Amino acid sequence: MAKKDKNAERDERRARIERMRRDQQRAERRRTLLVVAVCVVIALVIVSLTGWQLWQDREADQEAQGTPLDELGVSADAAGCADLLTEPGDGSAEHIAEGAIEYANAPPAFGAHRPAPVEFGRKFYEIADRPEVEQLVHNLEHGYTILWYDQTVADDADELAAVEDIATKFEGNADLGTPEYDAGKFIAAPWTSDDGEPFPDGAHVALTHWAAEGDDAAEGQGMGAWSYCDQPSGEAVADFMAEFPPTNAMEPGAL
Repeated sequence: MAKKDKNAERDERRARIERMRRDQQRAERRRTLLVVAVCVVIALVIVSLTGWQLWQDREADQEAQGTPLDELGVSADAAGCADLLTEPGDGSAEHIAEGAIEYANAPPAFGAHRPAPVEFGRKFYEIADRPEVEQLVHNLEHGYTILWYDQTVADDADELAAVEDIATKFEGNADLGTPEYDAGKFIAAPWTSDDGEPFPDGAHVALTHWAAEGDDAAEGQGMGAWSYCDQPSGEAVADFMAEFPPTNAMEPGAL
């Protein structure tokens, strides 16, 4: 009788262990399914948000493309632009491959620069992905106008969006309605405290161009031109580029 009791106890223990094993397996399967379901939901949310953001970006780009340049941002009058500044240039064809280059102006409109300019197709940069200032100066030599914006603009969502909208107008050599600035030679880029002094007189936007010809042009070196403004203005950009078109450049034929 005792032996039968022991066998029964052993069988019951085995059965209990087997039930526990099956219960544990079912719990693990439920946890696995739950984790998979959560991952799928998260992935769907990420894909949906990414798609929504891409759609919004496309809508914003299309809206900017359909809006005249002089209607983007604030008007030229509201932008608070100071009088145009010019001074003789230097540094044309002076290429320095490495090391920081000191510029007398914030931001520069001319000077020594890197051997290669920034790629032609990109028109808008933020702080995280902006090329070197020294490389952007090479673009100035090729006839670009650069809209530099400071941290105040970078921290203001509406003003930064206006800058990006203005830059969008120059993508793909879009017809802007004014031949003087239809070449697409425009870049918007940030100017940071690491780059040099802040813009003068509390300005937050600076337009620069390296012109080959002008009243202050030095022989063989041209001149720099600056327009400092409080806010981004497509109209101010249009006016500036009409006065200093891409053809008025040290190397106008280069991209």
